[in-house]
Amino acid sequence: MFCRSVSWFIFIFVAVLTAADYSDSHPSAGFDPVLTVYHFGTDNQESPTSGQVQEVKEAAAVDLGTLLDAGDSAVVTLVAGDTRLAAHRAVLAARSPVFAAVFSHGTLEAAVPDVGGPLLRHLVAYMYTLQAPQLARMDPQLLVAADKYGLSGLKAQCEQQLAAQLSVETAVATAVLAIRNSYSTLKKAAAAFIKTHIMYVMATKGWADALHCQPEDLIEVLKLLSEPPAETRTLSAAEKGRRLMKAASDGAVQELQMLLAAGADVGATDGNKNTALHWAAWQGHVEAASCLVGAGAEVDAGNWVQNTPLHWAAWGGRPAVVRLLEEASADPNARNVDGDTPLHFAAEHGRTEEAIALLDAGADSGARNHKGKTPVDRARQFNHQHWVDRIRRG
Repeated sequence: MFCRSVSWFIFIFVAVLTAADYSDSHPSAGFDPVLTVYHFGTDNQESPTSGQVQEVKEAAAVDLGTLLDAGDSAVVTLVAGDTRLAAHRAVLAARSPVFAAVFSHGTLEAAVPDVGGPLLRHLVAYMYTLQAPQLARMDPQLLVAADKYGLSGLKAQCEQQLAAQLSVETAVATAVLAIRNSYSTLKKAAAAFIKTHIMYVMATKGWADALHCQPEDLIEVLKLLSEPPAETRTLSAAEKGRRLMKAASDGAVQELQMLLAAGADVGATDGNKNTALHWAAWQGHVEAASCLVGAGAEVDAGNWVQNTPLHWAAWGGRPAVVRLLEEASADPNARNVDGDTPLHFAAEHGRTEEAIALLDAGADSGARNHKGKTPVDRARQFNHQHWVDRIRRG
């Protein structure tokens, strides 16, 4: 009996390690006669982050010798589809409260529903080694299985790997998974990623599929994106406005979204009556400008000398922002206190792409400022003959 148990133990332990597809980056630390049970957790019961995960050695370790003395009942079988894996009852019970309950009445075989063969191998391997599989792409279903079977340590590591692997293509599906299963760490990471890359995420097939097939889930994702952090909600109106303009100037779209969700005034101005949209236009931040326009920013707002965001985009050489503002019905013939239009600014600074976009939107090439100068006059005054030639060809 003892020899047969030893053979079973060696076979199962080696087979599990071999089948789990582990990376060479986790070499064995040598044989330990005590199989130690670890507990993963946090004080607030949320999914732990890398800084929160702690491995605490429990007082009651599983002595491998007891596995050999338990006879045939020491080994049980887990079944997932066509996959059958033998494992030690004591190991499964020590790692997973679910398996402890399943095998508490002498059961020798148990089905593991909703888990495919490869995932079952990863689960069993983790329970023996406490090492998460090193996969090129973490399978979200491994996270679900780890949660279902009470493997909190594996769950935490799966959340971390999925968060690290977020992309514009996977962000929506990952956010939905996290919301449905209350995976706090992954939910926060997915929300932050989507906020930062919102324009690109919305252009993916995943967003379109969610819009048509999972509208309720997408609504929950959007609610998650709109939640401002507590520290943002407590800011004064003046401080929100100042930060809004700073975020626009920096192109910090996520910050803009949080401030707007917290009640920042999209029309707030600085000392020269420049709005956040002025600053986004000047710096050429298309996503930031789009965010502000979508939030109701006045596209024709004039600053202290009546320069509009379109004036600033033409002056600063920002053709993409010029087109964005034109699509938002900005006035291509708006005049400042000197009577200059955005086309005058494009001419003065030799901005040909901006000029073509303005003309396409209906800018008046013959408009005269208060000194009687047309845009062509301004281009010649500043020695931009190439501008004149390009405009005439265009």
